[in-house]
Amino acid sequence: MLEAHDFWLFLSASFLLWITPGPDTMYILARTISQGRFAGLLSVLGVSAGILAHTLFAAIGLSAILATSALAFTAVKFIGAGYLIYLGIQALRNHRKLAAASGVVVQCRSQLFYQGFLTNLLNPKIAIFFLAFLPQFVAPDSNNSSSIFLFLGGVFVLGGTLWCLLLVAFASRFTGAARSNARLSRAVGKVTGFVYIGLGLNLLRAKL
Repeated sequence: MLEAHDFWLFLSASFLLWITPGPDTMYILARTISQGRFAGLLSVLGVSAGILAHTLFAAIGLSAILATSALAFTAVKFIGAGYLIYLGIQALRNHRKLAAASGVVVQCRSQLFYQGFLTNLLNPKIAIFFLAFLPQFVAPDSNNSSSIFLFLGGVFVLGGTLWCLLLVAFASRFTGAARSNARLSRAVGKVTGFVYIGLGLNLLRAKL
């Protein structure tokens, strides 16, 4: 059983993690500012799906492979970093004025979701984080530890999603100003590209 004290401790720790800026936050904000509110929304859903996948992997023990295998950790790290750097290069190559939000929705809906999903899923640091964080609130001798593990993971994903949606709502206000100014829109595109590349290079520094 999950004690009430443990649950509130979990919520308190999770809240601090939600509001602490990290790679996912930077990615979502960059998407929102450069492509609009709907792009930010789809990115949030994609990242949240990635976090949920990490929760499932941790529950069934797959994340333990990354935590104990330097080869697996390095392989996932390089794939994830390469993907982020690729997104950054693509953004830097596009210096023209930002497309209208409706065009982004029609053309890139699934792509935006899956890019958010992959940027999170291909980060081995997140997999190891969940493997270390969630078990602290699950008694090892519990008869339903897997269910509690998944429940806590679901709560974490829900809270993180709501927080990120709030960030999207605020960041999207800047998008209108950027889209109406050609020079500013080009600058935003370049900054977005550098953010992605920076995230990729930072991931390359990750170690077990």
